[in-house]
Parts: sequence; C-alpha cells; structure tokens
Amino acid sequence: MTQSVQVPSRWERFKSSDFLYYFRRDKVAMFSFVVFLVFAIIALLSPWIAPTNPYDLSSIDIMNSELPPAWLDGGDASFVLGTDDQGRDILSTIFYGSRLSLTIGFLAVALQLFLGIMIGLSAGYFGGRVDSFLMRFADVQLSFSTMMVAIIVSAIFKASFGSEFYSQYAVVMLVVIIGIAEWPQYARTIRASVLAEKKKEYVEAARVMGFKSPRIMFRHILPNCLSPILVISTVQVANAIMSEAALSFLGLGLPVDQPSLGSLISIGFNYIFSGSWWITVFPGIVLVTLVLVINLLGDWLRDVFNPKIYKG
Repeated sequence: MTQSVQVPSRWERFKSSDFLYYFRRDKVAMFSFVVFLVFAIIALLSPWIAPTNPYDLSSIDIMNSELPPAWLDGGDASFVLGTDDQGRDILSTIFYGSRLSLTIGFLAVALQLFLGIMIGLSAGYFGGRVDSFLMRFADVQLSFSTMMVAIIVSAIFKASFGSEFYSQYAVVMLVVIIGIAEWPQYARTIRASVLAEKKKEYVEAARVMGFKSPRIMFRHILPNCLSPILVISTVQVANAIMSEAALSFLGLGLPVDQPSLGSLISIGFNYIFSGSWWITVFPGIVLVTLVLVINLLGDWLRDVFNPKIYKG
C-alpha cells in the first residue's frame, strides 16, 4: 500500500525558509521592518487618522499660521507639532506627505523596474548590436547625475505644458521623471545576470524544445534574476523618495497645495531662521528615518541573498 506524500503549503515552506530564519536573527532588520510598516500603515490610513485634512481649505485658518508645537509657549493643544505658514497642522501634513512620498517612490520604482527588465533582458539575451546599442544608451544616461536628468526633464515639462498643467499632474510627472532617470541601474544588473544564465543547460534545453525567445526570457531566465532585482528595488525606493524630496525642495516637485515631505521641508526652510523651525525639522526627521529604515532593509536583503558575505 503506497503512502501519499503530503506536499507542504507555501506558508509552511516560507516559515521554514532561510529568509525568515535570518530575518528573525537580525534585530536591526526586524526593527527597520516594523518602523517601515508603521510608516506604511500611517500613510494608507492618513485620511482617517490625521487630525485635519490639509487639502480641505475650509479647515485651514490663516490665523493659526506658524503656531509652535503644543508643548512650547504659544502652542495650541489642537496642533501637536505646530502649524505651517498657511495654518495647516504639521502632523496632518506629515501623514499625507508620507503617503505621497511613498506613492511616488513605489510607482517610480515600478516604472524603473519595467524599463530595466525589458531593456536589460533584451540586451543580455540577444547580445550583438542590440546589446551594444542599449548599453551605450544606458551609459550615456549614467554619465548624467540623476538629479540633473530629473531637473532637465522637469523643466522641459514645465516649459512645454505650463506650470498649471504640471501642478495638476505633478505626481504622474514625478513618477515618470524619476523612473526615466534611474532605469539604467536595473538594466545593467539584469543584463549581467542574463549573460550568466543564458549559457546554462536549462536555457539550452528550452531552445531545443522549440520555446520562443519571449517565453525563455520571461518564464525561465527572469525568475533566476529576481534576487538582485529585489535588493536594487529596496534601495531605489529610498532613492526615489529622496529624489522627490530634492525636486520639491528646488521647486520642481509637488506644488504647495499637495504637501509631500520634500515640499514641507522646502516651505519650512524659508521660515527656519525666523524661529519657525518645526515646519522643517519634523518633516525632515520623518524623511531621514523613512529613508534610513528602507536602506537598512536593503542592506540586509543584499547580505541575505549573498551567502558569501552573510554571517547571520
């Protein structure tokens, strides 16, 4: 009588995986993940947990502008972290600003990922002139700094369509700008992985079986290149958030009526020497903390997926 073998479920395989084992042993990674999760939950629930809606003009009173935090002289208990120059509650704008910053960061990385995968896979798999053309194009873009590309593209958008159009579609514009500026990082990494993978026996077997190139590229080679992609994506989310903050600080990002963390810092910078330091300091602390925990998670992922340097 044959005994049936019970195949473990995906959840059971995940619980017994090395990934979760190393995660539980790394307190920095666990702490960073918890902090990031808190930021993500606050960002998602900001319309319900924020004391006020900074987009609702009827809830803003200009007479409440530049109020200090509640624990300082002149503070108001209704505004725990104080108010900005327009009378908006800083805590509420931080909640909504985190939501915008994270949205732009993840969408920009998704665009980078799409462009990088398509270009990197094509260059590595087909080789020859296709590889030379695509990689030279990537090299040209890499010769410019990310901020330079972002500033140039942003300025062209504003000059071509006008400031009003740019303000209306600022989030989409920033996603496109940051996504276009950073895709070569993915393309070069994926190309290197594809060059190593396409010489292996399973790829040759797929070719012999008559599978077409797109199927071999996306169903056979790409899944084996996901580890470096995941590591890059984690770091790139932090870079995208910082790029958005820098562009907003320079006046090329989100408009004043759509507060992101970068635009809040930019607004407060004009008042920091007049004593209203809280407008810049609190959003700045949140931005630095958010970027730091994402980078720490990225460093941990890099070590986990590279057993040669991971020591647990």
